[in-house]
Amino acid sequence: MEQVHLFTKKLKPTHISHTLSVPTHVLQAFPFPEGVHMMNFEAVDATDNAWRFCLSTRLTGAYPKPVLLRSSWHRFVEQKGLAPEDRVVFFMERDEANDMVRRYKVRAQRKVMILMGQDVWVDVEDLPPHGL
Repeated sequence: MEQVHLFTKKLKPTHISHTLSVPTHVLQAFPFPEGVHMMNFEAVDATDNAWRFCLSTRLTGAYPKPVLLRSSWHRFVEQKGLAPEDRVVFFMERDEANDMVRRYKVRAQRKVMILMGQDVWVDVEDLPPHGL
């Protein structure tokens, strides 16, 4: 099983309140049927919970401008307690033998410190609850 990094996105206020823009190159990792501009997919988080997202592309314009629609994305943001400057990382697991996608993975992360000039990111599930 090969794990392939799809993208990492540092969150801005509009990503928290609206949609999450997705890099266009990521579309090759999703099997959009011909003529379809939206598709649902599941991604598993760090605790093996499955999240259902809706990936959508524009119908007009010079490029597809993919986004995760607020209707599916916002639940994840709220449950994970995400804020601007946090980040999400999407991966896919691919079966190398037949080049089939096995599943998608998502990580919600927060920068906890800078160590020797490098940002240190931790999955939000591994952080202590607020107030401790």
